[in-house]
Amino acid sequence: MDIITQLDVIALEAQEKEAENQAFRTFLRSQEPAGIDRLVQDLDAAITPQIDCTRCGNCCRSLMVNITPEEVTRLAAYLNRPEADVMEQYVETGANNSHMVMNAIPCHFLTNNCCSIYEQRFAECREFPGLHQPGFTDRLFAMLMHYGRCPIIYNVLEAMKKRLAFNA
Repeated sequence: MDIITQLDVIALEAQEKEAENQAFRTFLRSQEPAGIDRLVQDLDAAITPQIDCTRCGNCCRSLMVNITPEEVTRLAAYLNRPEADVMEQYVETGANNSHMVMNAIPCHFLTNNCCSIYEQRFAECREFPGLHQPGFTDRLFAMLMHYGRCPIIYNVLEAMKKRLAFNA
C-alpha cells in the first residue's frame, strides 16, 4: 500500500475528487455500518503507524479545538498559571462560558510540528482523527471535510475505495 503524506498532493486530490468523495459517501451509507467500522479500524491500524504526525502537524495548524473547563484547569496547573490567565490568553468562550475553543489557529502549543503540551493535550486532539471510534458512517461529513487536510484520513479513505471496489 502506497502511503501519500505530501500535504500539497493531498489538498489537490481533495479538490479533484470532491464529486467522487460525495459519491463514496453515498455508497458507504448503503453499506452495513459494523462492517465499515471494522474495515476502517483495520485500515487505521495498518496506516496510522506509517505516518509520522510530527512531520505534518496540519491538524494543529488548521482545526478549531473545543475544550472543557476541566481541560483548562489541567492546563493551568501544567503551566503553573492561574486559570483566569489561561482563559484570557488561550480560550474563546461563548455566551455564559457555555462553549470554549482555543482562540488561535494554528494552535498556540504547536512548536516545530509538535505539541508542546502533548501529555496535557485536549481530548479532541487525543482523539483526532477518530478512526478508531465506532459509527464511522455517521461521521462521514467530518471525515470528508478533513480528507484534504489529514494524511491518515486521506490514506484510509483511499484504501477503503480499493478494498470495497468502489468505482465512482
